[in-house]
This record gives sequence, structure tokens and C-alpha cells, in this order.
Amino acid sequence: MTQNPVVLSPSHSIRQCAEEMDKHHVGTVIIKEDGKAVGIISEQDIVRKIIAKKLDPHKMKVEDIMEKEIVTINPDADIFDALDKMKGLNVTHLPVVDDGNLLGLLTVKDILKIEPQLFDILVEKFELREEERKPINRIGKSEGICQLCGEYAEELIPKDKVFMCAACNQL
Repeated sequence: MTQNPVVLSPSHSIRQCAEEMDKHHVGTVIIKEDGKAVGIISEQDIVRKIIAKKLDPHKMKVEDIMEKEIVTINPDADIFDALDKMKGLNVTHLPVVDDGNLLGLLTVKDILKIEPQLFDILVEKFELREEERKPINRIGKSEGICQLCGEYAEELIPKDKVFMCAACNQL
């Protein structure tokens, strides 16, 4: 986990928050007030809640868009539990909290550094999220990667919710 995550107060502007993210090369900031974590804000929050809505990041405060219901994990939790929680909640950062005290921030990057073999599980998460947009359908034909052999095919055959190439379909 990242032991010293970037922390800001709720009164910081979105612009200041973005500058801190850039300065420290992080995608998430913990929001603390009176020594307690009261929120979390991500790059995605800034893009979706400010930029996409054409709001002024100079005038908006972190408290205006921060996620107040913080999903956390205990430092004794298994890494697979953390990954499962991230996957299920579609988050890439989990504050690590013990007895109400913020100890750090666990990120997908942290997990991959110590357990690179979990990469496939993470990829599955993103593939499932994008499933409706793949394979590419063109006038009754679909092209893409065969879900059985992993090879590209100009035409995939759907069978039992699996898209496969003609060669795999004959097996």
C-alpha cells in the first residue's frame, strides 16, 4: 500500500486537488478533516463531475464532489479480498483503515507490484465492463478476438455466450 497518500482538506478547490494529483502522480486523494478521513476524490470524479459538465474547477471545492461514503479495507485483509472488493465496486483505490485510523491507500498498481500474476484477473474486470461494446458488429458479421484461442478473426460465431472463430467452433 501507499503509506503516505496525498491528503487534502474539503475546502481545497478542485484546481488545487488536480495540481496535487499531477505533482505527486496519483489518481486519488484522501480528504481529511479534523484528523479523520471524510471523503475520497479521484481523477474520474473530476472528469465526470466537473469537466464533462463544464463547471469551473477554480470555483468548485473538493467537498462539492468528493465521495463521502468511503469504502475501506482492513490491513489484515487478504490481497484477493481487496482485489475482489475493488472488482465488485469498480474502484481502483481502497483506503486502508484500522480502528478508524487511515494507514494508507491500496491501489491496483500496489497489488500488481507484489502479485503480478493477478494481472489476468484485473484484465477480466475491464473486459467485462466493455463487453457490450465488443466484438465489433458490422452488418450481421462480428470481428474480434476469439474467446477460446485468443486469435483475431474477421468473423466470430456466438455459441453459449462465447464468441469463437470458425476453427474453434469445429472442435
